[in-house]
Amino acid sequence: MLSGVVRGTVVDQTGTPLAGVHVRFTHQGLATSQAAVTGEDGQFEIVNATPGEFQLTFTASGFRSTSYQGTLKSGEVLGLQETRLELATQVTEVRVEESTVEIAQQQIQVQEKQRILGAIPNFYVTYEPNPAPLNTKQKYELAWKSTLDPITFVVVGGIAGAQQATDAFSGYGQGAQGYAKRFGATYADILTGTFIGGAILPSIMKQDPRYIYKGTGTFRSRFWYAISNAVMCKGDNGKWQVCYSSLMGSLAAGGISNAYYPESDRGAALTFENFGIGVGATAGVNLLQEFVLRKLTPHAKKVNDPANP
Repeated sequence: MLSGVVRGTVVDQTGTPLAGVHVRFTHQGLATSQAAVTGEDGQFEIVNATPGEFQLTFTASGFRSTSYQGTLKSGEVLGLQETRLELATQVTEVRVEESTVEIAQQQIQVQEKQRILGAIPNFYVTYEPNPAPLNTKQKYELAWKSTLDPITFVVVGGIAGAQQATDAFSGYGQGAQGYAKRFGATYADILTGTFIGGAILPSIMKQDPRYIYKGTGTFRSRFWYAISNAVMCKGDNGKWQVCYSSLMGSLAAGGISNAYYPESDRGAALTFENFGIGVGATAGVNLLQEFVLRKLTPHAKKVNDPANP
């Protein structure tokens, strides 16, 4: 039995799209539920929905809660008619922040299961079109999960081995000691880059460190979207902005690398070389995320994609 998709639009009494409406999907007979938040266009999408009888509950501050019951077929992409919310006669305070945190936590739990070919971590991409913003704790959680994953150490070991074979950073020498130094330097690059650019600065500047998969539109639009995301990102306020956290993170990590690379390789050149490599690598990885890696990543599914229900 294939999972399905439920999507729709929420509007007010005048037909104006409502943003920030919390939508909860509950399947009859299952203890767990799924949640989403409407975007600026009032649209929501529930992915990987279990087929069968279900209920949707819509809640928003200042509006009466409403629900919808229906049946989802195996592999179906179910588009609902507009859901209209009425103003509440008595406004009850809704703690939206807590609900948003819960939704974000559910979404990153899905991300932490994403592995390329079932092995290589692919945690820093979300396939939700309007992902809930991460709080500081969740940004650090992703950084820890990524840098402490066993596969990360395997990849670092392979890079260090290749450097040793080509005698890169010759100041480290050869033998076990040289390999250990290359291993430590490579891991330090990943550690500092991930935490500074993926947790510390995004928390301070309130920016999202993840790549938000597009998956729709022309090849040209998706190509430039992926490239531009090397220097642009979504803020926690939902608006696109220059990704200072990532750019400054790459620059800071490049500067810190001067502390442990061989003396002959240190200096401003190393800093800006690592910075340029970091930005270029991000653009390259974004292209792979947009066109290749989704197909190689179990649990990675994009809404509005009939070929991958």
